[in-house]
Amino acid sequence: MKEKNYDFRQRMDSYFLRPARDPEVKKRECEVELTPQWSIRTRGCGHPLLRRAAEDLRRFLECAMGVVLARERAEKEIVLSFSAREAPGRKCRYSVREDRMELAGNSPRGIFSGVLHLEELMRLRRAPLVERGDHSFGILPRMRSTHSGFGLDEFPDSQLDAIAHAGFTAVDLFVSGIGRNAKGPCDINDIIERAEKYGLDVVLYSYMTCYVHPDDPQAEKMFDEVYGRLFRTYPKAKAIHLVGESLEFPSKDASTVSVREGTEGQDGIQPLKQMTGYYPNSDYPAYIGRIRDHVHGAAPGAEVIFNTYNWGWAPLEARRAFLSSLPEGVSLQVTYDIFKQERRHGLSCPVMDYSIYAEEPGEYFISEVKAAHELGIRDIRVTSNLAGATWDFGCVPWAPVPFRWIRRMEILRENLIRYGVNSFYDSHHYGWFPNVCNVLANAIFSDTPPADPESLLAEYASSEYGPSAACAVVEAWKIWSRAMDHYVASNEDQYGPWRVGPAYPFVFHPVITRTMDDKKVTFPFTRNAYRCQNMVKTMYQPFENDAQSPGPLRCPAELAELTQMEKEWNGGLALLERAFADAGAPARQGERERLLALGRFIRNMIRTTLGVKKWRLGNLRLQIAQTREELLAQLDGLAAILAAERANVLDTIPCAETDSRLGWEPRMDYVCDPEHLRWKLRQLDNAREEMDFYRRLADL
Repeated sequence: MKEKNYDFRQRMDSYFLRPARDPEVKKRECEVELTPQWSIRTRGCGHPLLRRAAEDLRRFLECAMGVVLARERAEKEIVLSFSAREAPGRKCRYSVREDRMELAGNSPRGIFSGVLHLEELMRLRRAPLVERGDHSFGILPRMRSTHSGFGLDEFPDSQLDAIAHAGFTAVDLFVSGIGRNAKGPCDINDIIERAEKYGLDVVLYSYMTCYVHPDDPQAEKMFDEVYGRLFRTYPKAKAIHLVGESLEFPSKDASTVSVREGTEGQDGIQPLKQMTGYYPNSDYPAYIGRIRDHVHGAAPGAEVIFNTYNWGWAPLEARRAFLSSLPEGVSLQVTYDIFKQERRHGLSCPVMDYSIYAEEPGEYFISEVKAAHELGIRDIRVTSNLAGATWDFGCVPWAPVPFRWIRRMEILRENLIRYGVNSFYDSHHYGWFPNVCNVLANAIFSDTPPADPESLLAEYASSEYGPSAACAVVEAWKIWSRAMDHYVASNEDQYGPWRVGPAYPFVFHPVITRTMDDKKVTFPFTRNAYRCQNMVKTMYQPFENDAQSPGPLRCPAELAELTQMEKEWNGGLALLERAFADAGAPARQGERERLLALGRFIRNMIRTTLGVKKWRLGNLRLQIAQTREELLAQLDGLAAILAAERANVLDTIPCAETDSRLGWEPRMDYVCDPEHLRWKLRQLDNAREEMDFYRRLADL
């Protein structure tokens, strides 16, 4: 079973409609079965979304359950009923009787959400069976948003449909100017209008620049030209998402410098001051206030969101001072996991970027949310990544560690109720893909959460991989969830082998040259990639950061941790391989093969990360060798590392051929598909040739 690049898009489009009925499932006494003797109609209003909800349920029953509802009104019927007397918001009450099922709400979006909830219940049940009685379903968060899983800022109708079915309520779209998204020209109003047809809002993630100080005489004109014009052009956009790294301006705060000065230095010497956008400098609130004024001047109902992601490392005093000056009418966004402090082997090893390694939040999230609540900031949004992906494994569809995801969701539910953290940014630009996290989030963040969320894992595994394999799948997920205790979330790894997997190059350090050029390898991004050269650092080395022990001290501890992670991950793989070899259910064979491919792909990412750490240490020892014998011994060790990595790359190619989503990320496009893996083999051959040449130099 092989896939071509981008074949995963077809699977994503059809996922929620694929055949899911199991003829072996028997009706329980408490259930009502939907059959061709039922019909469906709407009542109360002619809103297009209400009609879409009815047609969606009809389509689901026909495609997934093999039940074709009667086109004419039948004695048994499903009624989607709009009523102003019902509770407001995305809530739906539904009653199920032997000959009638009614879903009632006071908003078309609430009824549509109720229909999608019923479809999910039937999909997990693997039959068109619904529990008799009176029920309700409501979504607690006011927003759950995701970037596209189809491609960066690409939202065909099929993707919007899939996003709605997965339980999200909004989509995020990068905007670099009027009529431009991250990749180029874009009909943004068209996306907004089409998203509305699926009950989805649109959040504009700002990539726009307005390089002016808020006190500048030209500020009023410039802010209006950028932000006022944006919302005059797109008045139906739900919100604008602002983040420091995309909002550089000429701050007058003496503690900061511009981004250009921070990277190049005024005279070539890099200062140690913080760059604007990476520190809560004193004039930032005024800058954000200007943006708010011009957004609300054009669209009073639009939400202005500011994300403090870039300075979560800063002292609480500085962050609290910023929050106390945050302009009224601006929502705060806080990241759940970044900068979470961890100690390993007596060393400081904080989480440097998005990672499910952090089951529980770090001090930045906890302190920021509490401070915001105390200061009366009512609208708090979290970078949650609950779609199931992080930068842990940068080119896979999701991290199959659901026990960790459950823990994160339960904690966020507590924060929603206690502190009002009621808006979720569920994926960054790596997007989303159908997986069990969608089911978990829909249940845990409803107004009727399950008493035991882990029971959903067994239901999902049974539906997805077959009843005979379900227990083994859940046990493997438990093993993999524990294995993440040993994950390393450093910048050098998440901007290196964790991001592009076994396609990551192993660069031989000695510079063999007649031109005295710098040693570097340019990663071969495709033409579809968007501004990605800084996303992968090919010359592997530690990137030191605040509150982090130096790389030379961390490396031995990280090698020990990752060795244990590989061992435990292999245990989960072995369990799955045995279970899938013995189990039946050929209809689910494709899903089983893809889960195995995902597990092996991640295992091979671990091996590449281990290998490149050993490779760097070997190169460092090589360069301080003081005898010929010592130098040759180090070359022999490096040759063994290359040989192991070559075998690892060859083992990864079948994984990428099995699932075309492996090795792909919306912004980077393909980075670890078979073509890139074959490039890696050529790069390893080149490194080996350099080593052979260097070995000959030792004989001179």
